[in-house]
Order: sequence, then C-alpha cells, then structure tokens
Amino acid sequence: MPKTDEIVDTAVIYTDGACSGNPGPGGWGVYFQWGGHEKELYGSDKATTNNRMELMAAIQALESLKRPMKVVLYTDSSYVRNGIMTWMHGWKRNGWVNSKKEPVRNADLWRRLDEAAARHEVDWRWVKGHAGDPGNERADKLACQGRDEAAGRR
Repeated sequence: MPKTDEIVDTAVIYTDGACSGNPGPGGWGVYFQWGGHEKELYGSDKATTNNRMELMAAIQALESLKRPMKVVLYTDSSYVRNGIMTWMHGWKRNGWVNSKKEPVRNADLWRRLDEAAARHEVDWRWVKGHAGDPGNERADKLACQGRDEAAGRR
C-alpha cells in the first residue's frame, strides 16, 4: 500500500483489465484513493482484447481526473507499463511503427493514453496481479464485473 503522505497529496490509482477469450467480452476497472476518499469506475466492451482493456482502464482513470495532479498509478500489466515508460517514445519518433516496421497495435488507445497522461505527473508502478494487493484486487473485481456484463452475465 502507498505511504500515508502519498494518499493525502497524490491520487493513488489501481487499474486492471479482464477478458473472456482474446478477443472476447472484456471489462476494465479503476479503484481510486485520494485525500481519504475512494472511488470506483468500470466499463466494458462486447468484443475486445485483454490488452485493450488494460489500456482503457488507465485511460479512463486519468481522463476522469478533473484537474492536473500527481498520480501514482498501479497496473498489473507489463504491456501498459513498458509501453508508456519504454516503447512509446520510439513509436512516436517512428510515426507509430514498431521495431519490426509494423503499425503499433492499439495505437488509437496508446495515443489517447499519452494525451491523458500528459496532463498529470504520473508515477507508473507495476504490481503483481492476483497476489493479494487490496487495490489491485478491487480493480480486478471491477474489471471482471464489466467483463461479465459485456458477456450478458450479471
């Protein structure tokens, strides 16, 4: 869990995505902590991939913030963390083409995430999924709720 001073001065956000099949029905979940408050968001897509839902969780989290702020964003997706911290600079420099000279997958969402993150001071942190971290478990539950709704299960 984050330190007490991070909770007061910073939005602490946990994000997760879930998908049944890849592609298939999917959901994303966001759990916020800020200034002693908590907030949850989730959504779904009837035909998507797990990576798109992981990206959408981070996008929705950052876009939902009403003003620029410091953020500690926890994700259990190495794809999201590596993409935003390592790969994106090269993709942008190379016109959204990857090292194999192919168009970047999910470029629409990567661009949207880049724009959303630019408004904030984001500390991207990886957390092991399904390992008992309370924030990650809550985000996972929300993502699964979205996935189940997309699949017609309640």
